[in-house]
Amino acid sequence: MSRPIALAILAITLASGCRHYDSYSPLANQKGLIPSTRWGRYGQEQTVAIAIGRVFGSAYESSDADAWGRQMAHAVQYAQSQGVEIVRADTLGHRLTVRFPSGWRLAILPIDDGMPGDDTPGPSAAGQ
Repeated sequence: MSRPIALAILAITLASGCRHYDSYSPLANQKGLIPSTRWGRYGQEQTVAIAIGRVFGSAYESSDADAWGRQMAHAVQYAQSQGVEIVRADTLGHRLTVRFPSGWRLAILPIDDGMPGDDTPGPSAAGQ
């Protein structure tokens, strides 16, 4: 009688000990950070970085590896169209590393705030 109970307790313990870890949602969550619209107004490169992050976040489909690859490819293509020198993709880490012509390197995470990348206000809108 005690052996089946012990096996049941062991099975429950093992099943609850293997939790699923969602690595995407904590990165895409912007809570507690400077609002992306405000940070994008600090300079032209910041505006481009926020736009890339928004395009990156809006391309999210699912947590499937193929979907992450498509999301990353879409973000890399957009980043290259914005005139950055180098774009390196980290599919498992959900980030892009870009280098701007000025030499500034930055890791860009997905920003899922519902705003299109091309609508990111630039530094000229800082007085608003």
